[in-house]
Amino acid sequence: MTPLQWDIQKLLRVNRDGSRTTQYQRKMMAFRFAKDIHGLGYRDLRLPGIGNRHVNKAVDRWKQQGLSDATIMNRLSAIRWLGHKIGKPNLGYDNNRAFGLNGRSQTSVNKARRLTVSVTRKVADPYIRVGFKVQAAFGLRRSEAMKIQPRWADRGTKLVLKGSWTKGGRPREIPIRTAYQRGVLEEAKRVAGNGSLIPSHKSYKRHLHTWEHETRKAGLSKTHGLRHAYAQTRYYELTGWKSPMHGGPSRDTLIGYKRELDIQARRQIAEELGHSRITITYVYLGR
Repeated sequence: MTPLQWDIQKLLRVNRDGSRTTQYQRKMMAFRFAKDIHGLGYRDLRLPGIGNRHVNKAVDRWKQQGLSDATIMNRLSAIRWLGHKIGKPNLGYDNNRAFGLNGRSQTSVNKARRLTVSVTRKVADPYIRVGFKVQAAFGLRRSEAMKIQPRWADRGTKLVLKGSWTKGGRPREIPIRTAYQRGVLEEAKRVAGNGSLIPSHKSYKRHLHTWEHETRKAGLSKTHGLRHAYAQTRYYELTGWKSPMHGGPSRDTLIGYKRELDIQARRQIAEELGHSRITITYVYLGR
């Protein structure tokens, strides 16, 4: 084990963010980075000493090895996590384009899906039916809409998500703004009781299988479109105009206070969706 891997292992032992799968994948990617840095000649490097010059070297090596942009970006996410834990939030930068990587493909097709009564009526399982509603009302990921414990998460004016429920182990808060959200949350609390939106007699994996079956039956395809719809609704609330993906003006045409309002809205929406980079909103809102 290299000195850097040793430091990383100690850090991981006291920072168990996310699911066991997330923790394992993060460890493998961080260890890969440490091993490659060691192979590039930085044999005595310790965790406090890593900087973006080392990250750049590693990325160059991965490109030479022919790794895909997606694989490299996954490794960079683990490096950014390390940076936040050691007080270096700029480690790995905040944009994959800084490394010449192509981010998520941009599309002009609006993937937003609105949850209708006709759709929810097709769902027999009460946990999944209200899970759809929670996902739509708060812009949650599918796994978050299953793992959430509604009674614990309800803090009056905000919904609080534990890191163990979220992707990447990032806890976050989502404002409770509307009567619809309040109604959905109360329904979720009645269904879940003091637990989560996974029935107590079922595992996450088994409930996920049921969720996927109910999704197909309801004709909803992938429920990620509900997050897109949430983001576009929030953008309209925060700016007063539709997002580019929903037929509104592109960012390039906005000037003055409108440009600033666009940036502030995108930053807020990115946080509510559980992302740290404003550029991720291009996928949901367009640009």
